[in-house]
Amino acid sequence: MPEIVTPTAPSAASGMDAETFEAFLDQLRRFIRDRLLPAEPEVIESNRVPDAILAEMRDMGLFALTTPEALGGADMSISQYIRTVRELGKPSPAFRAAMSINTGMFTTALKKGGTAEQQAEWLTRSAAGEVACFGLTEPDSGSDAAGLKTRAVRDGDDYVLNGTKRYITNAPFAKLGLIMARTSAEPLPKNAHVSAFLLDMDTPGVTIGSPDHKMGQRGALIADVILEDVRVPAKNLLGLEEGKGFMAAMQALDSGRLSVGAAALGLAERALETGLRYATERKAFGEPIANFQLIQAMLADSRAEIYAAECMMWDACARAERGRASLECSAFKMFSTEMCGRVVDRVVQIHGGAGYLAEYDAERLFRDARIYRIYEGTTQIQQLVIAKQMLRDFAARN
Repeated sequence: MPEIVTPTAPSAASGMDAETFEAFLDQLRRFIRDRLLPAEPEVIESNRVPDAILAEMRDMGLFALTTPEALGGADMSISQYIRTVRELGKPSPAFRAAMSINTGMFTTALKKGGTAEQQAEWLTRSAAGEVACFGLTEPDSGSDAAGLKTRAVRDGDDYVLNGTKRYITNAPFAKLGLIMARTSAEPLPKNAHVSAFLLDMDTPGVTIGSPDHKMGQRGALIADVILEDVRVPAKNLLGLEEGKGFMAAMQALDSGRLSVGAAALGLAERALETGLRYATERKAFGEPIANFQLIQAMLADSRAEIYAAECMMWDACARAERGRASLECSAFKMFSTEMCGRVVDRVVQIHGGAGYLAEYDAERLFRDARIYRIYEGTTQIQQLVIAKQMLRDFAARN
């Protein structure tokens, strides 16, 4: 079995120096405590992140965490970025959702697959806080990403895009898009029939559907993106080469899976703190319910699982910094999100009947956690990714 890989410092790769990063993390924790947590009721009521807070997030550089320093970013290492996402997983998920496409999939795809000119234009805009969306999922293709139907047909100096994207995070207010489309009607080896296009979301022919009503995560808006004869300049083809889009998307998903796993870890920590507080304050039979052994067992199981996910996070990040680590990213995403589901369920149980009431945080945290096991690849897709890599590795050894 492979040995656990751990970084020797908060970042084992390039990134912010350790002292500067720790100072940033302290500032972020104060911002979460003083601004984001108090704003949660407003986010839940209005189903949107207040403009003033978005402006503060831009001023703090939260949209530029992973952008190269030369283009206005902080150029965080993977480990530093994932630690940051873990902290942002504790307040309402709407705050992380507003900036995580910029700092995750959008930036990753551009850094790995974009030309120098594309990076200079689009990463600079992303770092400045123009909200991005990532258009991969469609009505008939989610986990089967290579089966998407959106077409991009070359017409002179443009491509003409037609199709519909579904469940697109930030679509109702995004300014930038990275859209996957078929540049070949027939499937090609290594999914070379899928290309990626950089898109200004105010381009004629782009229509945004009404925000979907969701189980949880109020303020984290998703909607359909409808593309009708949308003309995109050929210079916006990612990498200026057809067929690179699918690989860019898959590489970006590795980053996205680390991010979702870290967000789920942060939410689980928030939920456990909520459970601890309630257990020490709520009394039954004349004493705090925290004194009861079966309550203690639920608290202990939750802490142990959080610790396990934290260890997986460090290992997966360290491996990703040394090279591609799809298996470990998938394993962390799968374990951490399933773990989060178990923790929030226990916290509801610790609250008893009160855990089913909307006036307590436990009920909302339970609903907010559920999507983590679905997006960026369902648990079942992660199982397939892990198993296929294991079988490839086994065949290579034998």
